[in-house]
Amino acid sequence: MSVIGTPPVVALPLRTRFRGITTRELALVEGPGGWGEFCPFVEYDDAEARAWWRCAREAAEGGWPAPVREQVEVNATVPAVDPEHAHRIVTASGARTAKVKVAEKGQDARHDLARLEAVRDALGPAGRVRVDANGGWDVDGAVAAIRALDRAAGGLEYVEQPCASVEELAAVRRRVDVPVAADESIRRAEDPLRVARAGAADVAVLKVAPLGGVRASLRVAERIGLPCVVSSAVESSVGLAAGLALAGALPELPHACGLGTADLLAADVVADPLHPVDGVLPVLRRPPAPDPALLARHAADPDRRAWWTDRLRRVQGLADPADSVVPPTPDVRSTPP
Repeated sequence: MSVIGTPPVVALPLRTRFRGITTRELALVEGPGGWGEFCPFVEYDDAEARAWWRCAREAAEGGWPAPVREQVEVNATVPAVDPEHAHRIVTASGARTAKVKVAEKGQDARHDLARLEAVRDALGPAGRVRVDANGGWDVDGAVAAIRALDRAAGGLEYVEQPCASVEELAAVRRRVDVPVAADESIRRAEDPLRVARAGAADVAVLKVAPLGGVRASLRVAERIGLPCVVSSAVESSVGLAAGLALAGALPELPHACGLGTADLLAADVVADPLHPVDGVLPVLRRPPAPDPALLARHAADPDRRAWWTDRLRRVQGLADPADSVVPPTPDVRSTPP
């Protein structure tokens, strides 16, 4: 599939700063099977953006694998906000699981602890709390922080990407009782299976766009041999549908997924956005179609549209239909800590 003409490019405002951004820019492509979303973050180079194009192309060409479940439980996502705001987000979500951002630049452990305590209060004792450090700690700092946050939360479900490298994850995993999840060490790695071979994670976080689509992500899940959580890259509802297709097709799904992120956006491109109801989202068989009026309302300015169009054409020129983000590596299983 090739992109002809100028694809719609939108700039969607976020309700709260997330990942350091306040606006999510993305391009949409239409094909014979519907719509796909091309949304690599602006700092990613063309080579890294290739997988995101494969995901968009797969969706636009149609034919996601058949789901084995009709709906997916999702977590509330709590940015690095103050405790009162965190409490409101979780209470309004109706979710039974919350993922809380920690290790934010410009904040310290006191902010994280207060946010965790507020989230636990909002969820009640039966709710599950997980934290995401986005690789923000070193090994010793991670061990100390995880122990303190585990106490503040009354028990953590897991800690996501406490350190940047696979070696650091493995070292942390050996020293703490809280399960460790890998995100960036899978989706931004040349070899996404390395975390399992290194005994560096208990849980694999899969993001469908950076891994090249639903089928490519299913191959990673099969080979990595770890319980999987499907998470979002802050897509519009068009892109979220691909994440839901992956979550719907996984043979096992023991954890709530991080796919409730339409709630982070103050605007969307579809008339009926994928907002969770009581912590649950439906699995769609094809991406929803964007609303022309919303595309016009949230269109990026001409310079940004030109930048995204040029980027998409460059990346499309790099992509090879035979590409696979999964190297031909034997199945692996996590080694015990």
